Amino acid sequence: MGFFCIFAISMTTTLIIGLLIPLLGTMLGSGFVFFMRDEMSPRLQKTLLGFASGVMVAASVWSLLIPAMEMQADNGKWSVLPAAVGFLLGMGFLLLIDELTPHLHIGTDKPEGLRSKLSKTAMLALAVTIHNLPEGMAVGVVFAGADSGAGNISLASALAVAVGIAIQNVPEGAIISMPMRAAGNSRWRSFFIGSLSGAVEPVGALAVLLLASMIMPVLPYMLAFAAGAMFYVVVEELIPEASSGKHSNLSTIGFAIGFVLMMILDVVMG
Repeated sequence: MGFFCIFAISMTTTLIIGLLIPLLGTMLGSGFVFFMRDEMSPRLQKTLLGFASGVMVAASVWSLLIPAMEMQADNGKWSVLPAAVGFLLGMGFLLLIDELTPHLHIGTDKPEGLRSKLSKTAMLALAVTIHNLPEGMAVGVVFAGADSGAGNISLASALAVAVGIAIQNVPEGAIISMPMRAAGNSRWRSFFIGSLSGAVEPVGALAVLLLASMIMPVLPYMLAFAAGAMFYVVVEELIPEASSGKHSNLSTIGFAIGFVLMMILDVVMG
């Protein structure tokens, strides 16, 4: 009995750590405002955007889409169907949210989504929420799969997803907080807003875990859904920002490094 109690505590502790790791990555990146005086250079920003894109794509493929198909291996060539359907639903969901939610991206003064009277700060926060929600869902769904023992998802591979997203959240936090500081905000305010951008991830992950019993029958679809949502963010936001203007070759290098790093994490820890 004592062994099982220790195991349960260990599982709970690991789960809590896994949910918080991505947020800690964002906070670490946002903390750059306390150590860097000048605005982030375009070269570094391009590299970091490419790196974040590579991590998200690799996490989507290795940790979400492939496990989704492996769970349906008994269906032969039709094993790809849940992954395909879930992926398209994830892309469509983020597209709908993007079209309906009033939001504003850093570096632009033209709001997107439905017209509203929200403040600039509120719309910036909504843009970040749209960006980070699928990452939180991805963490939640892989931990739900690991906890249930479904497919080939282990607790180690779920942690790999959390660590990978945390790594890409470090540059993301810096990319958000540094321009806020350059615009005249205090270091603490810039740090707070940058850190807040990652708060939606543990919330999204926890929401998925609370609904775990309901999503287990459709877990392959949910894994692919999270992958599709993450791909939408990469294709719609990260890659266009990384590829525009000068130094786009640096974003390509960053993408390659991020993809390979996440791939290694998934294989070694999985």
